[in-house]
Amino acid sequence: MAMGEKIRELREELGMSQAQLSVQGGLSQGYLSQLENEEVQNPSAAVIFGLAKALHVDPRVLMQAAGYEEAGTADSAGDGYEVLVDPDLLQFLARFPREQQADILRFMQAIERRKPVVGAGQTN
Repeated sequence: MAMGEKIRELREELGMSQAQLSVQGGLSQGYLSQLENEEVQNPSAAVIFGLAKALHVDPRVLMQAAGYEEAGTADSAGDGYEVLVDPDLLQFLARFPREQQADILRFMQAIERRKPVVGAGQTN
């Protein structure tokens, strides 16, 4: 599978628009469109790593699709890489603008830091 096709597939699995991925990946929407349409043949490592981070995949997956064979063999690219976040949660969060995602993150961090309160009928 070509890199552009792989990017589109992963983006659609996450329910992301090109605009959302371009912002999270740190590139213009026009450039992302060119990548997905195979109009760019040799994207830089920075572009590949930025997209991989935004798509929550091992960068070797995109490097392999871009033709960088030294990234790993076709059989091993991405093997052993585990996404620790539920894909449904990623899809849900991807629908929010970045600023709201930051608010959600702060809220979740506050919940994580909060210690359970022992109330009536509860024991430690």
